[in-house]
Amino acid sequence: MCHDRLVDTTGAPAEHDGAALAVARRAEPTPVGPRRRRALAWTLVLLVVLVLLAVGWVALRAWQAASALQDARAWLGDVELDAASVDAVTDDLDALRESTQRAAAASSDPVWRAAEGLPWAGDQLEAVRVVSTSLDAVVADSLPAATDLRALAGGGLRLPDGRFDVAALREVAARVETAAGTAADAHADVAALDPDALVEPLADPVRQVQDALARIDAGLGPAGSVAGILPGMLGGDGPRTYLVLALNTAELRPPGGIVGTVVAVRVDDGAVSLVDSRSTRDLPGLPAAVAPLTSEELDTWGPRLGRWIQNAVLTPDFPRAAELVAARWAHSVGGTVDGVVATDPVAVAGLVAATGSVADPDGGTLDADGLVDALLRDSYVRHPDPAAADDYFGAVAASLVASVGAGTGDSQALLLASRRAVDERRVRVWSAHPDEQERLAATVGGGAFTSSELFADQAGVFLADATQGKLGAYLSTDVTFRDARCTGPSPTVDVVLHLDFRPPDGVETWGPYVAGTPGPEVALGTLLTNVSVWSARDGAPLVVTRDGAPATGRVTTVAGRTVQEVASRLTPGQTQDLVVTVPLQDGAAQLWTTPTLTSPGAVSYRCE
Repeated sequence: MCHDRLVDTTGAPAEHDGAALAVARRAEPTPVGPRRRRALAWTLVLLVVLVLLAVGWVALRAWQAASALQDARAWLGDVELDAASVDAVTDDLDALRESTQRAAAASSDPVWRAAEGLPWAGDQLEAVRVVSTSLDAVVADSLPAATDLRALAGGGLRLPDGRFDVAALREVAARVETAAGTAADAHADVAALDPDALVEPLADPVRQVQDALARIDAGLGPAGSVAGILPGMLGGDGPRTYLVLALNTAELRPPGGIVGTVVAVRVDDGAVSLVDSRSTRDLPGLPAAVAPLTSEELDTWGPRLGRWIQNAVLTPDFPRAAELVAARWAHSVGGTVDGVVATDPVAVAGLVAATGSVADPDGGTLDADGLVDALLRDSYVRHPDPAAADDYFGAVAASLVASVGAGTGDSQALLLASRRAVDERRVRVWSAHPDEQERLAATVGGGAFTSSELFADQAGVFLADATQGKLGAYLSTDVTFRDARCTGPSPTVDVVLHLDFRPPDGVETWGPYVAGTPGPEVALGTLLTNVSVWSARDGAPLVVTRDGAPATGRVTTVAGRTVQEVASRLTPGQTQDLVVTVPLQDGAAQLWTTPTLTSPGAVSYRCE
């Protein structure tokens, strides 16, 4: 019997009907029973609860972190880890550490870190964490450093016999180096945050912390650079011999004044002793430069840079000046020179205020208030003979070195005076040991204006006496800024160097040692000064005006900088303004200049 084959509506053979039906059944949704529906509902509820708990946990932790950071804000406003405020800072640090620990703990748990992946809100949470952990790290490392500073400022810097405590300094140095490294890392992390992308209640505190950490980094950075080499420089690894240059501001040179006296000191395991002292009469001019000079140096200063020790400081780069002085000492006196330190009478007066009065070679004592007048003015009236005046200057310098070596005076005051002198660029230090010099050159105390990359974008305006006398003792200087152009393609600001010359009546009769030899067509008592204007490295020549009129002069190049020499002539009672237009870098300008009796060796400007 014949049977027709059954065919479905698609034309598929009927014998496949069972398989198709099974596939179709598998494709259909499985009916959800009451029990499964209840399980799904509970799962959704649990997820919602977990999300709410996470949000609540993050919110609680954010409130905890914010509260802790608020506790720290007042301290951040004026924190300074230095000898002047170390007592107050140390007292506050324990409470601050508790606050920063709470903030760091609140913002560092896994739930918080996971929430940082959220759009927008994650940026806010990340900012809180970065600020909290950075502050906590800085405070954790600042505590031991501040404690050690307190001990040193309280008298722990010196041993009973007057020696510097090299062992204590080694311990402090290690902690200061750690604190400086932590501060640098924290500053970089917080500086990378963009306050403009944060909610307003968070943006202002972040800006405040950025400013505070920048200040702490700027304060600890130089200390961290020098701390590690200080024990060795104080003779902790063997005796050292240093030359101390007493710069005479009455006859200006870029670092402050001509070299008046050279004092050789020996430092051995913290003990400082005077071993030799030479006036410039003992080190007269040489027939040729004591060391080879570059073609740029010869073009700018001629062979006098290397022939006379007084003129070794014609260059504003102290490492180069120190090398020439050390070479001259080795040539004329002999022996190894491990380093050179230069300072001016204003810095010396600050040290005398800390160590106490020093002996006056003419009888009695000299205190801080009368030191500058005694050295730069009165001595030339009492001692018209140049040799006698030089001897007086050298005797005071040697007396101060001896006083420091004996450990007299207040340790905290000595630290403060030293810091102030360095900040005002009145103290310069160079080491003949390359590893030490590398660190020194990275600080303002190293005076490496042209030889350090760190200062390549900074301009300079320096003064050098051209009268060959001592009339600079009656010159007042002031350096200010005006007419800042903070926007546009080439932002600039004008630097105003104000000169005011007011010698006493009759100064022209005091002889050539004071009045100088200004030239046959210049009246005695006239002050002549060479003002050298230095551009940034690879920068364009700077525009200079003198009392409103364009000022020009000889132009040379040194270490990639354009140097313009502008002449200044002042008769008694006359004033003069020289204006230099300098570029702004990121809205700021840092200018090196000559420290004088009335103004420091550096000024800075920042657009508001």
